[in-house]
Order: sequence, then C-alpha cells, then structure tokens
Amino acid sequence: MSTLVNKNLENLFSDYQSNDFYCELFGNSQKGLRPDTQAIIERLSKLDPERLRQRSQDAERELYNLGITFTVYTQRDVIDRILPFDVLPRVIDAADWQKIESGVTQRVRAINHFLHDIYHEGKILKDGIVPNELIVGNPNYRPEMRGLQVPHGTYVHVSGIDIVRGDDGHFRVLEDNARTPSGVSYVVENRHLMQRAFPDLMEGTGIEPVSNYGQKLHEALVEVAPAHAPHPHVVLLSPGSYNSAYFEHIFLAREMGVSLVEGRDLVVENSRVFMKTIRGLVPVDVIYRRLNDDFLDPLAFNSESLLGCAGLMEAYARGNVTLANAVGTGVADDKAVYAYMPRIIRYYLDEDPILDNVETHICREAEGLQYTLDHLDELVVKPVGEAGGYGITVGPKASREELESCRASLLEKPDNYISQPMINLSVCPTLSDDGIMPRHVDLRPFAVTGKETWVLPGGLTRVALRPGSIIVNSSQGGGSKDTWVLRSSQG
Repeated sequence: MSTLVNKNLENLFSDYQSNDFYCELFGNSQKGLRPDTQAIIERLSKLDPERLRQRSQDAERELYNLGITFTVYTQRDVIDRILPFDVLPRVIDAADWQKIESGVTQRVRAINHFLHDIYHEGKILKDGIVPNELIVGNPNYRPEMRGLQVPHGTYVHVSGIDIVRGDDGHFRVLEDNARTPSGVSYVVENRHLMQRAFPDLMEGTGIEPVSNYGQKLHEALVEVAPAHAPHPHVVLLSPGSYNSAYFEHIFLAREMGVSLVEGRDLVVENSRVFMKTIRGLVPVDVIYRRLNDDFLDPLAFNSESLLGCAGLMEAYARGNVTLANAVGTGVADDKAVYAYMPRIIRYYLDEDPILDNVETHICREAEGLQYTLDHLDELVVKPVGEAGGYGITVGPKASREELESCRASLLEKPDNYISQPMINLSVCPTLSDDGIMPRHVDLRPFAVTGKETWVLPGGLTRVALRPGSIIVNSSQGGGSKDTWVLRSSQG
C-alpha cells in the first residue's frame, strides 16, 4: 500500500503522511481521498502552523483555568492534569455515523435484555450461550438484583462503547462500558473550545451539535423514575472531590440542573431516600450515581464504605428510588463477557451485530489460552478486570522480559485474561512538536437510555500522543480531539 500524501496541499498538510494507516481526515490510500472532508481540509490547510500552535496553547491554558481536569493516581502521588487537547478535529460523515449510532443502540438493547435475563430466568445461561460460571462467578454479578424489576427494563442508562477503525476502514467494538463511563464532559467542552478558538473554521460546515447532552440525560432519568413520582427529583451522587472524574460530576450536575450530592448528604427513612437541606429533608426519586456498587450502601455491600448511604439498596429494591446505572451492570462490561456479545445480540434480538467485535480469545478456555501462549508476540493481552489501559501487554511492541512476565501471569491465572490481535488503528493528523503527524485514535460514543436510546452525535475521540503508541487512555498519556459528525445532505 502506498503512503497517503495529499499532494495538492502546500501548507499545513504538505508534509503529512498517514504511514499506510487509515486516516480519519484524508481516508484510505486504496480508495482515494475522502470527498466529504475536502472543504474542511482546504480550510485547515490555510492555517498558519505557528498560529495553530498558539491557539492550541491558548486552548490548553483555558482548560486548566476552567478546572477541566482529571486525577491520575500513581503509586505515590495524586496528580491533577488537564486532558491534552489537539485542535485538529476528527471528522465522521453522516453514513458512517448512522452505522455507529444504530450499532451502539442495538448493543445497548441487547445488554439490557441480557442483564434482565441473568437477574431473572437466566435463559441464556441455561441454553449454554454464555457459560454460567462466567456470570454467577463474576465479581460484578450482584445476587441482590435477582428478581428485582427496574423501570422499562433499563439497567444501563448511560453507556460508552469503545470503537476502533482498522486499516480496512471498518469500525469494530473494542470494549463495552456499562458501569460509569467517563469522558462526555470533554466531548462538550472540546466543542466549546473549538467554537471559541476557530469560529471561522466551523462556520457553515454543518456539524451535529453536542451541547444538549445534559438535557437529554435529564429527560431519560426522569423517564425511569418510580411511578409514584409525578415530578421526579434527580440528583447526581459523587464520591467527592478526590475522585478522578470529579470535574465531570460537577459538569453533568450543572448541565442537568440537578444537585450534586455525596453520601453524607443523603439519608434513608422508611425505605425512602431524602436529601438533607437547610429547609429539611427533600425526597429523592432518581440517583445518577458515579460510584461503584461496592461503595453504594454499607449495609448491603462494603461495610467500611463512608461514600454511600446506609439503606439505599433497601429503598432501591422496594422501587422507591431509581439508580442509574442499575446495580450489577458491571457484569455486562466484563472483557470476557464482551467476547460473547455477538452471540448475545443474536440470542435476544435475532439480528446480526451491526458493529463487529474485535476477534477475541478467552484465556479461561483451554483453546483460547493455548492460542494466546503460542502467539504471544502477535497479540494484545488484557486483564478482564482492569480499566484505564493498566496491565495491558502489547505483544508486537513488548520486550522479551515483558512477554515472559505476561506468559507467567497467563499460566498462573488464565481466567483473568483475554487476548486480541493488534489492530492497525486509524490515525488522525495531530499537532506535535515535529509538526502535523499521524497519531492513533479510538472513539467512545455515549448512549443515554430511558424508555428509548439516544446516542450523542460525536463521542470522545481519544488520541495516543506518543509516536507509534496505540494506548489512548488519558491515564497513559493520551489526549482528546473534537469529533465532528457531519449532517446528512438530505438533513
């Protein structure tokens, strides 16, 4: 495959090469340049590199001044950082977005059916589609949810589905996030930054808006309130200011127009949840909780937790309050369960998956373990219980010592791992110290589900800022970009 170079551009992109990867701005060298992005490329190409760098520095300074940060936990320190922001956008055309939107919606429907089933009849386990031991032995499976009904059958109210594009141009799902997916605040704030920094670039481009996320989320949460609440009172429950995503908690509470509370702000009386105020106790009907199951209620889960509220699970079980996401949704975003998602979709919906999975080998199965051990230097090995890019071994880039360490871990605890082929992730032109360079990206679209599912048009594009790296997680040195979904010409 020849290297993709836009020979017609003399300015910003004149030295840019995608190095044979699919480029999210220019396209695939085998199929030619993307026609839908030509007008955007021409506008971008007229930008002066030094002026672009100055605007980038201004944008990052603004992020810091606005307190748009996340916390990185290291072994010794807790560090507040901004998520590095790249000013060159990722562009998705209307047809590609329609596929992503319908694929994400299909996946959320299947996950909600799956969660209802495993906490009720368990048909999919009895039919042997998904191994019973994988579910009931999963640390995120909550027996407390057995037989419990949730409004509209919605367990996953907020989800983030991680998607990548390979060098064949096809999108594939890399991971499901059905507990507390983070990052939507960056989607909205990145757009606001771009609108302030590049109003001339965006004018007349026809980009789908993202600023209504808070409104859509609040509408969905109201829809799933208990039936006894004609005017539901929604709050956002945060672990507090030491949580890595605390900025996002503030952002979402503000965007929804609801109170941001901690566990100490709530009390349960007679199986009803109340918020403490200076005017007395105020009933709470819906809680968008941003803390894990273990810390929600010391009477039901971790007795040493000071973050939750005693009696919350009892109120929930009686249908007096709605928790979003529902307790026990973590079992659906386990990386081993992910491998069964195509079969889960076919089982409940009788449809083929709109978005394929990345091929996955399950190391708890003898065949998957042996294949992984035999091809260790070709595969990406992931622990099923980790997030944030921790514990991953990228075989083709690992040293001999790292591979042997990974082999030992696999043999010691194979249930804890899956492996996948290394995908040649697509790239985006990205501003670096060496000029405009290709950097690998993924995409996390966010879906909100009340009675129905709505997908925010865009999602978080994460970018691996280190040359050659495919690890895009913010905790591993990744950054983000604004994601532009182009309006349909028919729209």
